[in-house]
Amino acid sequence: MSIFIDRSTRVLVQGITGSEGSFWTKHMIDLGTQVICGVTPAKEGQTIHDIPVYHSVERALRNHEVDASMIFVPPKLTKDAVFEALANGIKKIVTMADGIPLFDMVAIRHAALEHNALVIGGNTSGVISPEEAMMGSFPYWIQRVYKRGNIGVMTRSGSLTNEVTGMIVKQGYGVSTLIGVGGDPVPATRFAEMLPYYQQDEQTEAVVIIGELGGTMEEEVAEAMEKGIFTKPLVAFLGGRTAPKGQKMGHAGAIITGGKGAVEDKIEALTKAGALVADRPSNVGILLEQLNVPKKLS
Repeated sequence: MSIFIDRSTRVLVQGITGSEGSFWTKHMIDLGTQVICGVTPAKEGQTIHDIPVYHSVERALRNHEVDASMIFVPPKLTKDAVFEALANGIKKIVTMADGIPLFDMVAIRHAALEHNALVIGGNTSGVISPEEAMMGSFPYWIQRVYKRGNIGVMTRSGSLTNEVTGMIVKQGYGVSTLIGVGGDPVPATRFAEMLPYYQQDEQTEAVVIIGELGGTMEEEVAEAMEKGIFTKPLVAFLGGRTAPKGQKMGHAGAIITGGKGAVEDKIEALTKAGALVADRPSNVGILLEQLNVPKKLS
């Protein structure tokens, strides 16, 4: 089975009438995602791609059963949109906006934990189970990248995701579920928190993480492996190996603080825990072979 989303997942789209919301909702539907309804304040009664639009999440849920919410709203409105979904009992939420205020993200993460919900993002491309369903903005039509298989992928990066995943497919593997946790300093859900779902998923036989300098998410993965929380094969590729020391690189999450976050430290921790770390994207699939992961590609 897929993680987070599959063809049976009933999705509500908040911000469905905006240009981004409308554009990507159409692609979500075309892939196979079961989009049930949409929400944009003051737009109730409209339809987008034959999907009914409601004034609020509460009003939408009077008429529809929903499992997950996909949020396409500006950064400053994201917290209110997430809180609205959580208040109405939605436990799976993806929010894409880049540049959500830091304290808003802290509040979102706290609220998600309080509600025992999974919130993915912000600053993410979302979640995709290739050839089945997605919540987000993945170019799923690029078949050399998005093929179904048995490798789970988690990523902090947008630009590296297509390249690394394409190399996985090139080596004869496909992807079970790809989750972009987001590139901001405070993602709503972290790598290590998703590992138990991949551990339990019978379809996923190995996991690839696409990390980078800054933060401690990769070290947390190593800790989870050492504690036996995750026992399947794991391969990592980390961007930022050649970044000048002391230099802030890339997006907001790529910051080294308190003596933690350097790529060298992440490589050491992951290697010690039993993971293999690729020195370039083209080696990720080769390392999966070295770990004797069976090849499955739709």
